[in-house]
Amino acid sequence: MSDITLHNNSSLAQKYSVVLQFAAVIAFGVLLANLWQGASRWPAEWVIPLKLWLTEFFNWLGKEAGIGDYKFRDLTRAIAWFLKQPLTWTEYLLYRGVRSWGMPPLPWVAIVVGIGIVGHWIGGWRLALFSAACFLYLAIFGLWKDSMRTLSIVLVSVPVAAIIGLFLGIWVTRSKRAASIITPMFDLMQATPHMAYLVPIVVLFGFGQVPAMMATVIFAMPPMARCTILGLQTVPSDIIESGAMSGCTPRQLLWKVEIPSAHQTLMLGVNQVIMQTLAMVVIASLVGASGLGQKLLFSLQQLRLGAAVEQGLAIVLIAVVLDRLSQALAHRQPQHMEVKQTWARRHRHILAFITVLVVSYALAKYSSAWAILPKKMTITLGRDMDYALRWFSKEAYPYISPVRDFITVEMLIPLRNFFLWLPWPVVLGTVMLAGWRLGGASVAGLTGYLVAMIIITGFWVPAMLTVYLVFSSVIICVLIGVPIGIWSARNDRVARFVMGACDTLQTFPSFIYLIPVIMLFKVGDLSNILAILAYASVPAVRYTYLGLIRVPPVINEAALTNGCTPRQKLWKVELPVALPEIMLGINQTIMMALAMTAITALIGSRDLGQEIYRALPTADTGRGLLAGLSIAAIGIIADRLISAWAKKRKEALGVE
Repeated sequence: MSDITLHNNSSLAQKYSVVLQFAAVIAFGVLLANLWQGASRWPAEWVIPLKLWLTEFFNWLGKEAGIGDYKFRDLTRAIAWFLKQPLTWTEYLLYRGVRSWGMPPLPWVAIVVGIGIVGHWIGGWRLALFSAACFLYLAIFGLWKDSMRTLSIVLVSVPVAAIIGLFLGIWVTRSKRAASIITPMFDLMQATPHMAYLVPIVVLFGFGQVPAMMATVIFAMPPMARCTILGLQTVPSDIIESGAMSGCTPRQLLWKVEIPSAHQTLMLGVNQVIMQTLAMVVIASLVGASGLGQKLLFSLQQLRLGAAVEQGLAIVLIAVVLDRLSQALAHRQPQHMEVKQTWARRHRHILAFITVLVVSYALAKYSSAWAILPKKMTITLGRDMDYALRWFSKEAYPYISPVRDFITVEMLIPLRNFFLWLPWPVVLGTVMLAGWRLGGASVAGLTGYLVAMIIITGFWVPAMLTVYLVFSSVIICVLIGVPIGIWSARNDRVARFVMGACDTLQTFPSFIYLIPVIMLFKVGDLSNILAILAYASVPAVRYTYLGLIRVPPVINEAALTNGCTPRQKLWKVELPVALPEIMLGINQTIMMALAMTAITALIGSRDLGQEIYRALPTADTGRGLLAGLSIAAIGIIADRLISAWAKKRKEALGVE
């Protein structure tokens, strides 16, 4: 009994010690701010003009850098020309055709039926009908050419990003030196928001389809590399040993044994590349990429919400179709053909598409409507939706406006003012102390360095506004997502519905979430927070569910044996054991919320995302790049602190 008492007293004393340490850091920071004005706001004359240096460097790189007569811009032009060739031919096939050769583009009928044939080959009739119906929407609603412009970039970017990611992933698994250099780069790239990639690309390559594709490839490549690393590292050792014993060379072992064994994980990487590519293609409309993203951006700027809904739905349908096809392909079992089957039977899908192609071209000779639907044969509900949305907004305004104003004035503005008031020594000290307590000197040093870089480069105020938006959104995500995850873990029927909804929500490009918040709440902090909430809430739900269903059965049985009620078992046993995984879900929520802050700049936020958005038209590379890296720094700080805490918690619980 005395041992237990001593242990409890020791634990209590340790907690008091931690509280006193944080209180001392906060008190010192507040006192310093009262004694020295520079502790509240870093003095302007002390700001390192790194953004100016970066802008000048990229301008020099794009205009003057070179060796002799060979300029760096000649290299960028060569890269752009090389990437333009497959993109040009894809555009020829999908919507442009080659007039000089008299070659028309693929008729819309052939593409709609063709995507259905691909769906049938991969997943059967249900997937075939769903895929064809989604593409039929693009034609019927008059969005065909814009959809094909977007799809052409996706079809070229995905293989390029997947191949680069595959080889980088293989390199990391084969070289420790490469892993030590490339892995941190992947962390930084995945924490940097979409829009930040566009700024240096604009300076080096200009505006248009090819620069948009290059930014898309760079952004979409890391998930493929990470999945390659994971897949190759998790190939069972007995499979590798069997291949080695069979006389495989290292190259044969890789391509004939390891990669086929990891094909499901690799296909998951391809799926992630497709989703990231489609998300980035929409955002790349800001640098001149034509297609659905450009149309949607224009509609949002003009507040033509009905048209924005139609265009946004088209983007969602393309994303969902590509997601379902890639997932079905990842889980598709190899089909063994019967020896007696004829050649035509074995290749029936190819023959079916060739037949459809020939028939559709023949019909297009007689009527251009078979090539592309004329405007008079398409439909649009945009004007009707605009009228309905304006009517709804007018009728709902007296009810929504007081709620919006109350939340903004009474809750959000005081919270925002608090974050803006925080002296930088308080933030720097508490972050470093938390890093030291959770992960030791290395975590404290890294997190302190990242906070210091934000301070001395002059991005403190927009960074704190970003933290304010993300903090507000994540709190709401947790309050909503964790209970839904608990409910799903308790009810299989609810779990099927909720996990299906999560899968669907994750296929939506981030642009889409701006439409309903503008429609209902206009522009403002509340709209920004709600858009972030809609985009970033999925991980909080999913990881809570996964954490609870993965609680070891022996722990649940022990709790029931000791007489725990269901409520006691949840709060005293399951949630504490699942807490590390739940915290990793919150970590992912923070990362997604940070990525979304760059998108909410389009509806008037004043944070780091707005800094990136303002840098694009002026080609202010340093400003945009450092703002994006500041967002990445906030994400890395949260990731390192939460990961260190989760590791300590797992060690304390004795779980993997």
